[in-house]
Amino acid sequence: MYPNLYYIFKDLFGVQWNFLKIFNSFGLMVAVAFFVAILILGLELKRREKLGLLHPSDEIIEIGKPASIFDFILNGLTGFIFGSKIFGLIFSKPETMNTQDYIFSKEGNILGGIAIAALLIGLKWYEKNKQKLKTPEKRTIRIWPHDRVGDIFVIALIFGILGAKLFDNFEHWNEFIQDPIGKIFSQSGLTFYGGLILASFAVCFYAYKKGIKIPHLVDSAAASLMIAYAIGRIGCQVSGDGDWGVYNSAYTSDAYGNISLAAPGDFEKALQKNASYFLEGIVTDSTGKKMYVTDRIYPTLKDVPHQNIKGFSFLPKWFFAYSFPQNVNNDGVPIPGVKEDHYNVLPSPVFPTAFYETVICILLFLFLWAIRKKIKTPFVMFGIYLILNGFERFIIELLRVNKTYAVSGFTLSQAQEIALMLIVAGIITITFGKIKYKKEFSNI
Repeated sequence: MYPNLYYIFKDLFGVQWNFLKIFNSFGLMVAVAFFVAILILGLELKRREKLGLLHPSDEIIEIGKPASIFDFILNGLTGFIFGSKIFGLIFSKPETMNTQDYIFSKEGNILGGIAIAALLIGLKWYEKNKQKLKTPEKRTIRIWPHDRVGDIFVIALIFGILGAKLFDNFEHWNEFIQDPIGKIFSQSGLTFYGGLILASFAVCFYAYKKGIKIPHLVDSAAASLMIAYAIGRIGCQVSGDGDWGVYNSAYTSDAYGNISLAAPGDFEKALQKNASYFLEGIVTDSTGKKMYVTDRIYPTLKDVPHQNIKGFSFLPKWFFAYSFPQNVNNDGVPIPGVKEDHYNVLPSPVFPTAFYETVICILLFLFLWAIRKKIKTPFVMFGIYLILNGFERFIIELLRVNKTYAVSGFTLSQAQEIALMLIVAGIITITFGKIKYKKEFSNI
């Protein structure tokens, strides 16, 4: 696995640059997902602008002003945090501290933070001073909806992360109550639907304030949301962030995570051998120290969820079973001889559901992109996205490891509950669009 860029560069180029550990591979893929989504959204907004469905607005801006105190504070604070962590990883990180724990701790290199803060403050002063006028001027500019994709990106990113973190803490409420500060600032724990819901409300409010027609905005965003999710799941798979499925007892893995077909009784032997992991979430490292490594614990070994599904022989085994060696969560049992930050491997292989979602959602994106010009009625495109997204997530949850809740006699995960709501919301959205815009638009 590649929990961060350090492991990628080490594997591909044979170099060990500690400062690369600050660049989490999941976070990078999320950034790529947002970037691609914004590009797709911009293209679709431009298409709708040419059709006369979206219109520009005029705004008055003031140019030539010098840098403000707020500009200096913001750049200085950003530079100090970033610099203290970067230089800290290179020169100051204790050998015994995990890189991810260090990034989210109070530790850091003060001199490095001051240096980068001073640099960013200086660059902001230079930028504003170069544009400064003797008398600041007010100018009227025309802004099209596609010109605002940068603002939409920032709003979606901020509220997406906030919503994902909030929903995850709601889902793991008991753990949150025990350590609220630790859970809030933890590197892990993000729920996609929480991010989607809160980001959607924030972006729609912004669009309303800027005079962008929300029906055409959400329809434009349908395909981009699907491809963003697909790319984001690549980050889950590459880093091994815990979004994997139940155990596949048709396969077994060795101490290093190498996968092979299981013989009868191999899965039960793995359960017995690692009973403390499955029943208590505890493993013992090479020094004899006991560590809590997972919250996926079960009353008995018979309660450990698994499916016995053997894949096609012409496909790689990891398509159907994977043990996520050196995953970012350090979930699993210690790998012999590995002394790096990430040193664990799952004791039995699981279904790589993040990989499945990437493949499925890329296909769904291509479908949405293919039909977008044929859908004329506002809200219909977005409604189709909601239904497809809901079905996809509900089905994949059948193989995933998640906490479940009893709902009207059925046992569902939080994601399945929200997925059903999205399917219903999609049907309502399409019905509403067809009724409201029946006279103005018609589908081909």
